[in-house]
Amino acid sequence: MHRSIADYAMIGDCESAALVSRDGSIDWLCLPRFDSRAFFAALLGTTENGRWRIAPSDMQFTTTRRYRDGTLILETTFKTATGSATLVDFMPPRDGVANVQRIVVGVEGQVDFDFDLVMRFDYGRSIPWVTRIDRDTITAVAGPEMLTMHAPVELHGEDMHTKGRFTVAAGERLAFSLAHQASNQEPVRPTDAETTLLDTEAFWTEFSSRCPEVGNWTEEVRRSLITLKALTYRPTGGIVAAATTSLPEEIGGSRNWDYRYCWLRDATLTLMAFMDLGYYEEAEAWREWLMRSVAGDPAQMQIMYGVAGERHLLEWEVPWLEGFRSSRPVRIGNAASEQFQLDIYGEVADLLAQARAGGLAPHPRSTALAHSVMPFLEKAWHRPDEGIWEIRGDSRHFVHSKVMTWVAFDRAAKMAAAVEGGDPHARQWRKVADDIHADVCEKGYDAELGTFVQAYGSKALDASLLQIPLTGFLPADDPRVLGTVAAIENRLLRDGLVLRYDNGDTDDGLDGEEGAFLACSFWLADVYAYLGRYDDAVTLYERLCGLKNDVGLLAEEYDPVADEMLGNFPQAFSHVGVIITALNLARAKGPAFERGEVAE
Repeated sequence: MHRSIADYAMIGDCESAALVSRDGSIDWLCLPRFDSRAFFAALLGTTENGRWRIAPSDMQFTTTRRYRDGTLILETTFKTATGSATLVDFMPPRDGVANVQRIVVGVEGQVDFDFDLVMRFDYGRSIPWVTRIDRDTITAVAGPEMLTMHAPVELHGEDMHTKGRFTVAAGERLAFSLAHQASNQEPVRPTDAETTLLDTEAFWTEFSSRCPEVGNWTEEVRRSLITLKALTYRPTGGIVAAATTSLPEEIGGSRNWDYRYCWLRDATLTLMAFMDLGYYEEAEAWREWLMRSVAGDPAQMQIMYGVAGERHLLEWEVPWLEGFRSSRPVRIGNAASEQFQLDIYGEVADLLAQARAGGLAPHPRSTALAHSVMPFLEKAWHRPDEGIWEIRGDSRHFVHSKVMTWVAFDRAAKMAAAVEGGDPHARQWRKVADDIHADVCEKGYDAELGTFVQAYGSKALDASLLQIPLTGFLPADDPRVLGTVAAIENRLLRDGLVLRYDNGDTDDGLDGEEGAFLACSFWLADVYAYLGRYDDAVTLYERLCGLKNDVGLLAEEYDPVADEMLGNFPQAFSHVGVIITALNLARAKGPAFERGEVAE
């Protein structure tokens, strides 16, 4: 297999997700949750690691695909010498059963199809015991889990694959379903696929139809909004960073991480994306997830949690998967969950402040949380940490981390001052904020270079410094900010896209290189908008939107030399950038201005 990341589209049910290739193969599927063990893992290995392909028997076919307007229902149309047919793929919003539905629709003439189902439990390792229940039903069991396949065509076993061949003529519709359940249960009965399709379409259109107009970029925003919703674990409100693990930041490299968890540092901008578009229910659910997840000793607060707030995300490598285009290792879990990172405290405080400013009622535990966290942070902010990029080398005094501790005390002081009757801690928290501000301006700014730097004593640059004006730490037109923006333009731009940092200047404890981090490029566009450089902001934004694949999805990174996506996919933070920057461009006061105003 030699596909690109852009070859894939996502379907999902707001609890789990699957990736479908252009040629009709589901190569990644985890059930019943985003972070469950994959049943199809060909994405990170070979066909023998699991997939479900429905495609024309004649390999000389062409494809076009799209999402139905306002939905996550994928339609892939195949054209062959004898006719054309459309494969409709979707996952119904959960009704107690996790399942994938596929409907083959004859459009013109007739098309012969091959059906190849390779079920491999436990990330492509375990071959299940397959049993025919009746003419249309087979089950696959391995340990506690079972898959149940309902198919209206004749299937047979061959070399540990379940295979079939069928023909669809114009006007015909053939529906297939694959459901997950416990192996001690009776096989689930098939649902009416056409009714389920209508219900799924109604679910998505009701959600997306509430998206307001956003200047010239409404459709880009709506597709990104649907993607964020699809990456939301509906039972808890947690939002995963991506639907995948171990898609590489460098093809053939080892920078491969599991992103099927929820990061605190994505919290504020995600909340603002929902609120600014009027999606207060999703914003409230996200805030509630965060408040439950961080409950407890502030010293034990993590940078990420599982979709239900789980804390033990043990990282291990999967030796039997060769990796996407031989990019090893494949990792499950994420050891960065055990790192000490100061910026998360600022993210939590900023989220609570932005939620209040955006119209959500104050959270009943926000004051108690502040009284718990701020005394700890008053001592901890002096410590070095692993920083926003989760380096696996020596900890440092990262400027971004210090700025975010300032955000924590700044927002806490403002919220405390707004409490009825006043909070006696407000004055102390303001003093600490001022101390941190002075410390960063003294030690984090290099007067010789005319720019803020990545860490105290360093000469390296870092794209996270763009958060200095965006958080309100300094005005966007401050000469030190202008110098920092100019330095990033001169030293971190690659073909117009922003690197997180220069690997040659920064020892992050890892081998290899990486692509341009798309979220950082959106940040630069936001800063341009903040500075009044509107044309530059629009040019960069439209360049970024032009990197999306044919169904409007973005990965974490992009390689401008090889002209391909890199990193996990689709990436929530990239799509948050699509929304936030569009709002900054389309409105007199977008999220960048709103966030800065909270700090004033």
